[in-house]
Amino acid sequence: MTRTRFAPSPTGFLHIGGLRTALYAFALARHEGGKFLLRIEDTDQKREVPEAQEKIFEILKTFGLNWDGEPLIQSQRVKTGEYRRAADRLLEKGHAFYCDCPPRNAKLDGYSTVLRDPCRDKHLTSGAVKLRVPDGETISYYDFVIDKEVAWQTDKVADTILLKSDSFPTYHLAVVVDDSEMEISHVIRGVEWLTSTPIHLLVYRFLGLVPPQIGHPSAILDPSGGKLSKRKGHISVEWFLEAGYLPEALLNFVILLGWAPKDNRELFTLEEFVKYFDPKGFQKSNPVFHTNKLDWFNGHYIRTNSDTELTRLVKPYVKDSGIEEAKLTQIVAITRERLVKLSDFPALTAFFYTTPSYNPDLWKDPAQSLSHLTESLPVLTDSAWAKEPVENNLKNLVSLKGLKTGDFYMSLRIAICGSRITPPLTESMIILGKEESLARVQKAITFLESSI
Repeated sequence: MTRTRFAPSPTGFLHIGGLRTALYAFALARHEGGKFLLRIEDTDQKREVPEAQEKIFEILKTFGLNWDGEPLIQSQRVKTGEYRRAADRLLEKGHAFYCDCPPRNAKLDGYSTVLRDPCRDKHLTSGAVKLRVPDGETISYYDFVIDKEVAWQTDKVADTILLKSDSFPTYHLAVVVDDSEMEISHVIRGVEWLTSTPIHLLVYRFLGLVPPQIGHPSAILDPSGGKLSKRKGHISVEWFLEAGYLPEALLNFVILLGWAPKDNRELFTLEEFVKYFDPKGFQKSNPVFHTNKLDWFNGHYIRTNSDTELTRLVKPYVKDSGIEEAKLTQIVAITRERLVKLSDFPALTAFFYTTPSYNPDLWKDPAQSLSHLTESLPVLTDSAWAKEPVENNLKNLVSLKGLKTGDFYMSLRIAICGSRITPPLTESMIILGKEESLARVQKAITFLESSI
């Protein structure tokens, strides 16, 4: 049976790359009718962020990446001595040794700057436990993601810390012990761990364990160059969700960051991705994180929601506006086509619940705009307040006076909305109501009269 896992560390936010790893591991397991397991790698407790573990659980559930069974928590296994026993077996067989080199920056004892640690032949009986890497060997494995054999000469692999003196393991020991214990058949992990693979293969061999199949998806690149990182912009899954990107849009976007279907299809639900998932679809080239593509996905999924559902989604972004839900739904109906992300909604619709202030630079020709508004005020005053009569009366005014249509409606748009980019004008006026719309036109007239 195929068994995969996602093994995040609760040392901060969940990276977009982490979400991709979880998604690929989930799809691989579910496509084969196997198990998707979760492990929390919390052995670096000095860097652990409070509540990060709960946030990881929450985000995975948000994307529908539900795991099987109970999560394995590494810190709990430290207490039961799982890693200590594995280290002792390696020491007994001569595949590991104690090291008392002082820590670097007071973080990791057993630190050394040389390939072969000076402590390996001192026969110490305490300290950090390090792997005794043999010389003159070639160690290799077949990477099922990049679809090729990868090999290293052990002469270039450093003696590596496996267990700290406090009995907490490093990643290199814990990943082998736990993947074996969990009977993981396939490991998908970030390409940054590729160089650690020979260490893990040696530990598997020295412990008499069979390694799983291992695959490293290509690195996600920033559009400006280099690997995607927090120094260059937002990479936190939580940030994108809070900014108003829908989970289904973010998931669909991440699916295609390193994997492609045979038919170049772009739109996938999670269920569809699982159905069509094929490891042969992993791409060898590094994908680029183009936000405009994510925006396209998000706009698509925003518009698949009903007005009622979209009202529920945007409500948290305007919770202090005091606007009634029925009116909010009306606003949603006329703005949905212009939304890229949910957080755009407040700025796009602020004029519905806040009287706009005017910037003289908005009007290219203030005198002309004043004339437009002065002409439109009595027409709007005498109009029945519904979309068709308002539009017909304004259209007749433009025709009768020989006005330039675009200029006329822009003057009115600025008066009503305080902006040149707004939802549909007539529909906005109907939602605002006749009294408020007329008051705004008069306010704009007064403003322009004082500005000219």
